[in-house]
Amino acid sequence: MKTERPISEDDLQAFIDGALDEARRAEVQTYLDAHPETAARIAGYRAQAEALRTALRPFADQPLPPGLGVRTLVARRRARGARGRTAAAAAVVLCVGGLAGWFGHVATVAPAHGVQALAQEAVDNYEVYAADARRPVEMAADQRAILVRWVSERLGASVEAPDLAAAGYRFLGGRLVTTPNGPAALFVYEGEGADRLTVMVRPMAVDRNRPMSERSFGDLGGVTWSSDGLGFSVVAPRASGRLTPLANEARRQSTAA
Repeated sequence: MKTERPISEDDLQAFIDGALDEARRAEVQTYLDAHPETAARIAGYRAQAEALRTALRPFADQPLPPGLGVRTLVARRRARGARGRTAAAAAVVLCVGGLAGWFGHVATVAPAHGVQALAQEAVDNYEVYAADARRPVEMAADQRAILVRWVSERLGASVEAPDLAAAGYRFLGGRLVTTPNGPAALFVYEGEGADRLTVMVRPMAVDRNRPMSERSFGDLGGVTWSSDGLGFSVVAPRASGRLTPLANEARRQSTAA
């Protein structure tokens, strides 16, 4: 009697790398279809791998700097002779460090998919919609229940629009927006002097639980965090000076929901 071989972490990593034969790949895909949480994790890893490959591709055909060439290092070693062996060993160490720095720099420019990406996505959507004087939202405040139900269904998670009235921000409404990492809910608020604030929420394939972090984007500020697979980012003009307390209130309400 044939016994199915269990799916191991090695199988999952090989699946990400495209290193499985057709039969085993089909078995892993069947396993992922039956385990959505694992599927989401693997999808995040695949996205990161593809982003890294994309970032490194322009550098793949570039020659290494002359000082890192093997021939150069060998020539230097021969020229120094026996007394230069210690110096040559140091050159090799510098070569390895130089290579790490060369590719390490490239890796840092790879697109992010966690809270760093979420923070930038929230700012991008703020600039598009919150700055729109005529139609910042798709569904207005009087359709709040319908809006919340709609975005929750589309995101596959229970999402609530926080109530920030006590902090001086009136709920205007919201909409479903797109990001490089999937759909997101965008809730828009307005304070004194038409000072607008947004709260963006989307599922997280990576960075599923991260503490609050504050970032600056020119004239805008953002506070971003994630909890149990949902990411949140609050964005408002930096001049408001109350972003962190507002983000804390939004987080408190999302945790209590």
